[in-house]
Amino acid sequence: MTTESLPDAVPGPAASPAPYPPAPRSDLVEDLHGHRVADPYRTLEDVDDERTQAWSRAQDDLYAAYRARLGDAAEGTPFAGDVLQERLRALLGAGFVGAPAWRGDRRFFSRRAGEQEHAVVVVAEPDGAGGERERVLVDPLALDAAGTTTLDAWQPSKEGHLLAYQVSHGGTEESVLHVLDVATGELVDGPVDRARYSPVAWLPGGDAFYYVRRLAPDLVPADEQQYHRRVWLHRVGTSPERDVEVFGAGLDMTSYYGVQVSRDGRWLLVSASAGTAPRTDVWIADLTAPGAQDAPTFTEVAVGLDAEVGAWVGRDGRLYVHTDLDAPRGRLAVTDPTSPGVEHWVTLLPQDDVAVLEDVAFVDDGDPVAPTALLAAWRRHAVSEVTVHDPRTGRRTGEVPLPGLGSISGLVTRPEGGASVWFSYTDHVTVPHVHRYDATTGEVTVWASPPGALPDVPAVHTRQIEVTSADGTTVRAFVLARADRVDADGRPLAPAPTVLYGYGGFQISLDPAYSATTLAWVEAGGVYVVANLRGGGEEGEDWHRAGMRAHKQNVFDDFHAVAERLVADGWTTPGTLACWGGSNGGLLVGAAVTQRPDLWAAAVCSAPLLDMVRYQRFGLGVTWTEEYGDADDPEELGWLLGYSPYHRVVDGTAYPAVLFTVFEGDSRVDPLHARKLAAALQAATSSDPDERPVLVRREIGVGHGARALSRTVALSAEQLQFVAERTGLLAQDVLPAGSAA
Repeated sequence: MTTESLPDAVPGPAASPAPYPPAPRSDLVEDLHGHRVADPYRTLEDVDDERTQAWSRAQDDLYAAYRARLGDAAEGTPFAGDVLQERLRALLGAGFVGAPAWRGDRRFFSRRAGEQEHAVVVVAEPDGAGGERERVLVDPLALDAAGTTTLDAWQPSKEGHLLAYQVSHGGTEESVLHVLDVATGELVDGPVDRARYSPVAWLPGGDAFYYVRRLAPDLVPADEQQYHRRVWLHRVGTSPERDVEVFGAGLDMTSYYGVQVSRDGRWLLVSASAGTAPRTDVWIADLTAPGAQDAPTFTEVAVGLDAEVGAWVGRDGRLYVHTDLDAPRGRLAVTDPTSPGVEHWVTLLPQDDVAVLEDVAFVDDGDPVAPTALLAAWRRHAVSEVTVHDPRTGRRTGEVPLPGLGSISGLVTRPEGGASVWFSYTDHVTVPHVHRYDATTGEVTVWASPPGALPDVPAVHTRQIEVTSADGTTVRAFVLARADRVDADGRPLAPAPTVLYGYGGFQISLDPAYSATTLAWVEAGGVYVVANLRGGGEEGEDWHRAGMRAHKQNVFDDFHAVAERLVADGWTTPGTLACWGGSNGGLLVGAAVTQRPDLWAAAVCSAPLLDMVRYQRFGLGVTWTEEYGDADDPEELGWLLGYSPYHRVVDGTAYPAVLFTVFEGDSRVDPLHARKLAAALQAATSSDPDERPVLVRREIGVGHGARALSRTVALSAEQLQFVAERTGLLAQDVLPAGSAA
């Protein structure tokens, strides 16, 4: 929709909201760059306003009443409360184990046993008798029995004798950094606050590290305290107030920084991105000069380019660059760190015609300065593959066999080199396992399995479909159904209740991955579909940019096209189709509900962005203007008003049932978005509130990111129950939960 064709964003009189709690409403209309923009529910932005609190409590009561009725309806089905939670726990019962981070003879990894609320950090080391012993180093539940403390990140020192880790509380993601002695488990440093999203780059010896910390609150304006990060040098055991600022002054206040130190301690690399912009600047400094650790002199690797750049110094002493500069699907270049500029880059792995370059790793036969092979991980239409190349010429020499058509994460090697590479593999029905590739034999073996019992999963048919979007672009989606619900050619035997899930933003890819929520739905007879929309990273940076800023409507058109195709091919009907998404995916769902209410029976809208006129005033919104547009810019405001769900609500429309799930500790996306759209939809919808209710599920003590297992299970169960009832899956003749098809 062009700016010129936009109607005034001023709704008509509100429909009678009698079935819903009354919301504080005003006649506020603002003139924004020539657009008359109404904001009738602005009061709901203020969480401390008594009117907002009263409305929220009333929404809690409304949802509790709905849950009580739903509990009766779900009895005797796989979606009965206790039955569903038990099944979700069983599907999550294997737990999790992460790839190892090697430091000499010690290896560090994350692990969650089946019933553990949070993953823990474990160290494994020789026991002196030819075996190995394991010790838990960090357990969030030991730090907080209530389970509201989460482990955000961890990084062992280069020698493996110290561990830096970061935790946050109540879902805020406000990381506090600590350092412990690996041998004793005793704390030796911290707490260091204001370390949200901070990498830790250890110097050899473990006496100091570089990290990222925000400036003190009293040094910046009150509304900018979430920003103004700097790179600091911290010496272990000293007060963080004595840390040395080494980088960041004068750059954009929203900048996020990466920092790393080469294995030999010579090279410091720093990267900077303004917010979530798809551009990265990189600098390098030689730390061997006198005083360079405290005051490094930086040389540009890539600065001011419209490209993402990741750089590191390899074991062989060369500077490697993974970039989408002149290669939207990614390429690998190499140069000498003493001449790091773009003009010196030599392409080692060129861009593929279809696949997107994700990661690389080098292997050797004991001499790390003479690698014997280069491994490259690619994503081809969201499915992973790993190829083997000559490390000097880039010529392809083979490939790494993977367990199936799924996705891998990480290509991990020992810092000192060797012939082994570790990676995690998963697909839609396979719990993640850690695999090891032996470059000398070419074999791939399972190296570490999750610690719990592997679940009995249903027989699932998975296929990838191609759909033509409104402008002719081909969009792909994964369709999952129970095997007995499709014919020999993989076509549906009959329409079924279906969930369509999407995200479409920030270059995030929805690759094949194990999901207890998905399997519980499919096992009960439903169809689950994951759409790979523009705005994501499935097809490279051009794919991302085709769904951002002025082109954001493409994402919603892609989503609608997939939905229409599912109906046309007989997978489902508009009366049995639900859309589901969170965060940026919540914006997707909000746009789907307000643009195509005819397509959906129900929607799950979790931690969403919905008021795109004022989004940048709250949470971390100002860091996302490169993704969505700046509402303070007249032209970009036009883009945002063209789809902003809160401003597209039309009185008297028969909207689908909507469940908003919000988290009061969310410091990324403020719950005000859900409050405002929920109030608007409740006032405007002509749908029967008993048949298509608009509800808000509010949760305290958690935020946008990680949460305890029990909270994850409870949330998923309630979302599934809502969708099952609204799409008719509760009424279908289905197999009992846990039965094989």
